[in-house]
Amino acid sequence: MKFLPLVFFALIARGQGVSNEWDISQTLDALSAQAKRLKPILDQLTPQEWVSKGAPQTYVTQWKGAEDELGYLVNSAQALEKQPEKLTLALDAYFRLQSLEMRLNSLVDGVRNYQNPAVGDLLIGVLAENSSNRDKLRQYITDLANTKEKEFEVADKEAQRCRGVISRQPARPAAPSKKNQ
Repeated sequence: MKFLPLVFFALIARGQGVSNEWDISQTLDALSAQAKRLKPILDQLTPQEWVSKGAPQTYVTQWKGAEDELGYLVNSAQALEKQPEKLTLALDAYFRLQSLEMRLNSLVDGVRNYQNPAVGDLLIGVLAENSSNRDKLRQYITDLANTKEKEFEVADKEAQRCRGVISRQPARPAAPSKKNQ
């Protein structure tokens, strides 16, 4: 019977520590929508032409990587939305977002120098619009990890208690073997 209060404590701790599924779902929807706004901007970029103007070939690789990472981010956010309790999915979405931001920030100089400074500014602006969603996702990950740790502590304490109860029970007599019967 001592197990029930511990389960209750774990459920209360979970409810207090992590945003509810509706809140994170809204954040993920907004994050995906903002990320999808980057696609038409990326489609405008012509890094192959930049190379003919003296730009390093690296810009082409960064551009292709950014396009790939954008798709990965949207898929990762959708997966997290389906299973918001999965810390690994939350981390994947966050790291995908960071990777995309890093790639796009690297591309901005190329866009400004070899294509159109206004497009570079637009790219930075759309990235900045997603900063609050990034911060909410980061906080969600922190809260989720904290809650998972608390749940583990509760489960570990209960397992230790159960082991103690079992170890205090007298040993059962060995069952007679079939040879002796």
